[in-house]
Amino acid sequence: MSNDYYNSKVQEIAPQYLSLSFDQVHENWVHYLPAILDKPNANILDVGAGVGRDVSHIANLLAEKYQGDNQCRVYAVEPAIQMLKKGQATTKGQNVHWLQDSLPALDKTTRLEISFDLILLSAVWMHVPTSQRSRSLRKLANLLKPGGKIVVSLKFGMTAEEQHERKMFDVSVEEVEALAQNLGLFSKLEAQNSEDQLGRDGVYWQTLVLQMPDDGTGAFPFIRHVAINDGKSATHKLALLRVLLRIADGHAGAVLRRETSANGDRVILPLGLVALYWVHQYKDLIDYHGLFQTPNQSPNMGFMKDDGWRQLTHRTSADFRIGNLFIGADAKALYRTLSASAQNIRDMPCKYITLPNSDTRVFEVDAKTVRAKDSIFLDLDSLTKWGEFSLPESTWLALSRYACWIEPVLVSEWVKTMASYQGNERLNSSDKQHLLYQALKWEEPVRSTTDVRKRFDTLAATQQMQCVWSAKPLKQEYDIDHSMPFSRWPNNDLWNLVPSDSMVNNNKRDKLPSGKTLNAAKERMQYWWASAWLNNDKQNQKQRFFAEANIALPGLSAQNDSIDDLFEALLLQRGRLKDMQQLSEW
Repeated sequence: MSNDYYNSKVQEIAPQYLSLSFDQVHENWVHYLPAILDKPNANILDVGAGVGRDVSHIANLLAEKYQGDNQCRVYAVEPAIQMLKKGQATTKGQNVHWLQDSLPALDKTTRLEISFDLILLSAVWMHVPTSQRSRSLRKLANLLKPGGKIVVSLKFGMTAEEQHERKMFDVSVEEVEALAQNLGLFSKLEAQNSEDQLGRDGVYWQTLVLQMPDDGTGAFPFIRHVAINDGKSATHKLALLRVLLRIADGHAGAVLRRETSANGDRVILPLGLVALYWVHQYKDLIDYHGLFQTPNQSPNMGFMKDDGWRQLTHRTSADFRIGNLFIGADAKALYRTLSASAQNIRDMPCKYITLPNSDTRVFEVDAKTVRAKDSIFLDLDSLTKWGEFSLPESTWLALSRYACWIEPVLVSEWVKTMASYQGNERLNSSDKQHLLYQALKWEEPVRSTTDVRKRFDTLAATQQMQCVWSAKPLKQEYDIDHSMPFSRWPNNDLWNLVPSDSMVNNNKRDKLPSGKTLNAAKERMQYWWASAWLNNDKQNQKQRFFAEANIALPGLSAQNDSIDDLFEALLLQRGRLKDMQQLSEW
């Protein structure tokens, strides 16, 4: 798109666009809109939102429909900054979130780590060069929920002068439908020869509504194939899939960036984080439960080095988590263990997990040599030192969206695989396999709130404390609540633990706070964060607080130190959990 043209002409263009109503422009497909807005947690994205006419209309419909309890979200993407500013003015006071972003990458939009029920491309497709259209539609398809719709309007009758001035390119229905079909999208509607609402001679429009029948990427069948059908000379493949699933489900902020490639967009993660989770899941499995991970009777795995793994036998899996500090000999041993794990990941599962009927590797590792030091704080920055891990964006999204369905498959196959190994024959009878399931439990055995209680009690000695949810004064009887329910999303980070009245917490239980509830608690929650951790004399507490939040929540940078941005990311994560797990709200 010619951003310069639209930036310079915004004062001329804006009145033209705003002179038309939403219904005039979108009459061909608007009958689909009520069903979308009936979804209480609908996400709607307008790519090329211009001066905000369409998102303003949709936001108004939602405000009228839900009367202050609106948990739907409307996002407006616009690359031209002056158009975006005009759009922000048009939608001032409405529940519309603006992003300066553009096709084909949609980097900022993708970093939100949410999916959409409706994506609108009104008068946009002709601005996308032909060479970028395949990637653009693939990116949009990756952002769709199952059953979600993409509405594309195509402009015909452009003059050569207009195409040059506005950087427009020829379009066709056949091209869009062919690209859509390759992505598993199907066309629900084709409205032809609609007259130009601005009355321009020779200009007409055609509208396509594309729908996603399922995840549309082939990622889910691929994951299932690796878990169930692929050959396993050890548990490496299952381990890598589970590590990636846990990162995708619990650490939306771990994505360093996204890149395009010949086979589709890819997600780039810190290799050190993949290695850390690798250690986390194998540590108790091998050292505490004594379970063999290869078919022979040797307990050794390639990453179990004398100067690394075997120097950490006194540590448990719970120690290998974001926000922890290792010093001295333990730090040096951890450096070596992460390096050995990264090498093992590269040389074993990444080498042998390939596309079906192909030698093409699905996962890629770009490893770096890291010298062991006597101190390491586990956060996003430190874990990037080991290099980068790359996987298909479609696989990442499938792991993120379907984690609660995929993990039981992985664990079940892991149990079957371990039970078949010679070294585990004592546990291969059906009445003992529950012990294998127990050994594979990922969550820490105790979701400890001890440190948070100590901090609360210290503060309560000198000031009045409040329930984050109800504002009731708290005295001796209180609970420490996981704001995002632990049973549904196991997260024991400092930011997720808040003081609560015991009766209120009992009423909330495992429910997800509604958007309205969370917003009502914002001031009290931020006050608790600031007084408990950010104003604490212990610098490591503030460092840990943001390290945990910035990697767990979507859209935050590794350097973020703003609790306002953190709260916005928490609202996004609340929406993601609601979308992915359909949790009951409180």
